[in-house]
Amino acid sequence: MSINYKDIWETYALSWKVKTADEKLAIFEKVLDKNAVYQDPLAKTTSWNELVAYMLEFHKQIPGGHFITTYFQAHSNQSVAKWNMVAGDGTVVGEGISYVTYSDTGKLTSMTGFFDVPAAGA
Repeated sequence: MSINYKDIWETYALSWKVKTADEKLAIFEKVLDKNAVYQDPLAKTTSWNELVAYMLEFHKQIPGGHFITTYFQAHSNQSVAKWNMVAGDGTVVGEGISYVTYSDTGKLTSMTGFFDVPAAGA
């Protein structure tokens, strides 16, 4: 079985853009393992509900926020992606890198984001 890691990644990235919990969960059904773990410098989630709540909070902070992949490489059930964080008006507000692992069936099992965190009081 050939796994198209980039398609899986881009589908997952879309879950950050859609607005409702139901839309996010529908995407999770397609690409996320039931036990997937998400982690970045600000949070760690260990359930779909925790990840949805984190994504919804992200949208409160950056209305229309989403991610555009600028570089992607994958092999052996893992990938790295460089991305831009984009506000709803198209302004790039940040950039980062994600390291992702996949199950043998192509579901994401862990997503780890790396980005600079604003200094306290900034």
